[in-house]
Amino acid sequence: MLAKMTDFALFREPHATHALRYILVQGEAQSLPNYDALNNVDGFVFAPFAISDECPLLVIAPNRVEKLDVTAHISRLPQSGNEAPMVLNNKEKQSISTSYQECFRSFHQELVQARFAKIVLSRTEDVALTRTADAEQLFWRACQRYPRSFIALVCTRKAGTWLMATPEVLVQNDTQRWRTMALAGTMKLNAEQQQWPDSAWNSDTPPLEWSAKNKEEQRLVARYIGDCLANLAYDIEETRPYTQRAGGLVHLRSDFTFKLKPAYGLGDLVQTLHPTPAICGLPKAEAWQFIIENEPHSRRYYSGFCGPVSAIEGTRLYVSLRCMQLSHHKACLYAGGGLLKNSTEEQEWEETRAKMETMLGLMQP
Repeated sequence: MLAKMTDFALFREPHATHALRYILVQGEAQSLPNYDALNNVDGFVFAPFAISDECPLLVIAPNRVEKLDVTAHISRLPQSGNEAPMVLNNKEKQSISTSYQECFRSFHQELVQARFAKIVLSRTEDVALTRTADAEQLFWRACQRYPRSFIALVCTRKAGTWLMATPEVLVQNDTQRWRTMALAGTMKLNAEQQQWPDSAWNSDTPPLEWSAKNKEEQRLVARYIGDCLANLAYDIEETRPYTQRAGGLVHLRSDFTFKLKPAYGLGDLVQTLHPTPAICGLPKAEAWQFIIENEPHSRRYYSGFCGPVSAIEGTRLYVSLRCMQLSHHKACLYAGGGLLKNSTEEQEWEETRAKMETMLGLMQP
C-alpha cells in the first residue's frame, strides 16, 4: 500500500457532507519533537499514544487539498452481498485469551491495592484478510455507517496505514472558545435500540439506565478534565452528563467550553489533557508508565490523537479510537476499556469485542 503512494490524510467531520484529503505531493510527513511544536503547526496532526523514535508525532502539511462529496462516493460502494467478506473465519478468537486474562489480573490488582483509581487496559487482535484491503473503500463505508463519528484514513511511510471512526473530541476551537469533552462508560445497543431516532440520544432524559460503574468512570474523567482546565483556562462551562451514540455503542459524555489564557497555546493544552483518563488512567503519569511497561503490545497510534490544525480555520483534534492498522493481508484491531475496582474480566473483554466490531464490520459487508 505504501510503496507507490504519497503521504496523505483523508478525513470527514461528524455529520459533514464532504471529506477532505490532505496530500503531500512531495516529501513525507514531518516528525515533530514534542507537543510544544503544535503551537506553530498548520496541517493534519497524527500523534501516537506515546511519542517514540518508532512512533513519532507527525504532521502532514499538504501540498494539495481535495474536497470530496461524501454522498457521491458512498453511492459507488459495492452493494451489500455483492462481494465476498475479506475476513477469514474469526469464531475461534471470541473466547477470552490467556494473555488478556493475565493482563487483567495484573492491572486489576493495582486497583485493588488503590494504586490507581482507574486504568485502561487495551488489547490487539490480528485479523487475516482474504485479499488486500481497499483502504479508501473502507473509509467511505465507515462514513456511511458512522455519520456521528470523525472518520480518518491516514497513510504515511513513517506510521503505516490507519483507519479510525472515533466519537471522542480531544480539543477543538473557533474564534471565540475552545471545547473538549469527558467521554467514558460504554454500553452495547440491542437491535431495537439501534433503530431509535437521533432525538432519543439528544434528550435531557436518556432512555438508558447507566450502571454505577459507568457513571463513576465518567465522573472521574470529567473531574480530571475540569482540574486540568483550571490551570490553563478561564470562563469554563461544563454540561451535565448525557448519552452519546457511536455506531452500535453508547457512551456517557459531558462537554466543556472555555477560553484559553493568553500565555498558553495548543501544545500546552494537549500536553495537559493527553492522555485523558478515558484512554489512560488516574493518576495520569503513573498509569501511563504502567501501561507502557505492562501491556504486551505497543499501542502505537491507537489512543493517540489526530485531526486538522489551522491558524485560520481552527483546530479539531480527536482521540484515535475504534481504529485498525492495515497491511496487505492483515488488519490489526485495537480496543480498550476502563477498569475500576469493581470491573470484571468478562465484562471488559466483551466491551473490547464490541468496540472492535466497529472496524471488523466494515470488512464484512
